Amino acid sequence: MNIDTVNALPCEEFVNVFGNVVEKCPIVAAAVWSTRPFASLKASEAAVSEFIDALPESGKEGILGCHPDLAGRDLQRGTLTRESRGEQAQAGLDALESAEMSRMARLNGEYKERFGFPFVICARMCDKANILQQLSERARGGEGARRRGGEEDRPPASPGPRAHWLSGQVVSHLLQCKDSHYHQTYTWL
Repeated sequence: MNIDTVNALPCEEFVNVFGNVVEKCPIVAAAVWSTRPFASLKASEAAVSEFIDALPESGKEGILGCHPDLAGRDLQRGTLTRESRGEQAQAGLDALESAEMSRMARLNGEYKERFGFPFVICARMCDKANILQQLSERARGGEGARRRGGEEDRPPASPGPRAHWLSGQVVSHLLQCKDSHYHQTYTWL
């Protein structure tokens, strides 16, 4: 989709196409629609970042709270977005043994309790063993482990034509806003 087509979309269609730019948070796309026309795709990315930057801390935490747990109830119920379902399947999270599932659920809960939002990692760049290890270290390690986890795990650049290419960058940007020392591993742009 070129930028002229993006700029011509009515609000409802824009939200249908880009509503998952920040996973399960279509209000971001709706807000960004009102800032059109965009000069380029980079300008549309900047509009999303600017919207998120302008949010109070509670709004940023609310967006993070929309992100699903890895191997959690959304995966089990089949209610994940197509992109997240594919990434979690690629990492093997859709085929966990019972003990792994229990451990993942326990660690997800510990992480959310400690930090106030779900653990986020670029699942497509990891396997289940690595995800469980990272989650365990970060859930128990406090701020230091949370900060150490990111930069070395960032995947290489891989731009794509679909709306999903924005979501990793935006979540990473949001997490960097939350803690300027925390470069989350969810960036794939």
